[in-house]
Amino acid sequence: MTASDYKKILKQLKDKPAKMEKFIRHNKPKDRKIGVASKKCERCGRFGAHIKSYGLNLCRHCFREIATEIGFNKYS
Repeated sequence: MTASDYKKILKQLKDKPAKMEKFIRHNKPKDRKIGVASKKCERCGRFGAHIKSYGLNLCRHCFREIATEIGFNKYS
């Protein structure tokens, strides 16, 4: 089950608080501490190819788009 599916089902269970509580207890995605899914791009929400250097927390795609605005120069 993906995170987007999890949020959609919560909307359906809003009128049934007892069932929603049980659903959340058993089906909520884990909070990750290590691994690929622990780091997320702050701009687009992508998990892979994450650049953490200098406190950027961006994926490589977003970094390429906004690198010149941030102040990075391409030398080659």
